[in-house]
Amino acid sequence: MKLINLKLTNYRNCNELFLNFDKMKVLIIGKNAQGKTNILESIYYLSTLKTPRTSNTTELINFDKDYFRIESDIIKSNTDISMSYGYNREKKREIKLNNVKSTIKDFKAVLKTVLFASSDLLLLRGTPQDRRDWLDRAISQIYPAYDDRLSKYEKIRIQKNNFLKACAKAGTMDESLLEVFNEQLSISGSNIIYIRKKYLKEIEKIALTKHKTISETEELSLKYDCNFLGVNSEIEEIEQIKSKFDAALKERMQEEIRRCQSCVGPHRDDIIFYINNQEATKFASQGQQRTIVLSLKLSELDIITNKTGEEPILLLDDVLAELDDIRQNYLLKSINPQTQTIITSVDTILFEDEFLKDVQIYKIDKGTCI
Repeated sequence: MKLINLKLTNYRNCNELFLNFDKMKVLIIGKNAQGKTNILESIYYLSTLKTPRTSNTTELINFDKDYFRIESDIIKSNTDISMSYGYNREKKREIKLNNVKSTIKDFKAVLKTVLFASSDLLLLRGTPQDRRDWLDRAISQIYPAYDDRLSKYEKIRIQKNNFLKACAKAGTMDESLLEVFNEQLSISGSNIIYIRKKYLKEIEKIALTKHKTISETEELSLKYDCNFLGVNSEIEEIEQIKSKFDAALKERMQEEIRRCQSCVGPHRDDIIFYINNQEATKFASQGQQRTIVLSLKLSELDIITNKTGEEPILLLDDVLAELDDIRQNYLLKSINPQTQTIITSVDTILFEDEFLKDVQIYKIDKGTCI
């Protein structure tokens, strides 16, 4: 898979920007707050129709414009594909593949990317929501329908919460209707938990080897911490998960009624990282935590390649400056030559001359190429 070009119109601070990507290694340099990250974000957005920087798509529109558009030509499986995504302040979007209107599902199935930003290095120190978001974004790259399952679950959860609040306000409770919400929630939620646990087991196998290569002696393990199953490395069948989900909902029904919110489900879960059976969030050094995240990101590349048969685009956003020499070298030398890699950095000083020999370099200033 290769990105041929990228055109941004009114995307954040990039009013009119066009970049050709002639090589497999592209370096985008410039001072901070000039638009380097916006470029990588736009490529990631074409891939997922999401950005880890905001949940409000309107924020992607340049502040004095009415719309934004991202356009790109890519090569996938020796086939040329043009992609176009537009969005305006009236919250209307236009999605096209090869100049023909496309569905969201078909659009998201085209371009695969792995984004590794400096903010990802805080994954272990962040909140459970941060870790769930990382896991969900990673899964969505190989299971496009997973986003729909998350949306369905969230819709049911919000409806249930609103129902509980309405009942509290009215001073009555329709337990039969609550049971309907709980049944829908456990069906949808059990599926999400099953997929999360399965993916985590798959990425653990790959990340363990990569982590050991960097650390030499440390053993990495990942566990899914389900709020009603506990920390369990085993992958149970969906029916088993649902049975325990149902039991937990019954057990905590009065608590949910009292708090007017859903207290059981995948929206409460977490991922726990261990080094030599010690919980990394509590005991690992900053360097050890960064090794874990680096191993995970490189493992995402392998999983996407194995599942789709296509090398995803690797997007490295100012991440090298946050890594020491050992981890920098491992990252750059681990990248498959067939993986197109687009990197942002303040300058070229962090890169060896050998690496820069076959790199296409763009300099960005105030959202434009200079």
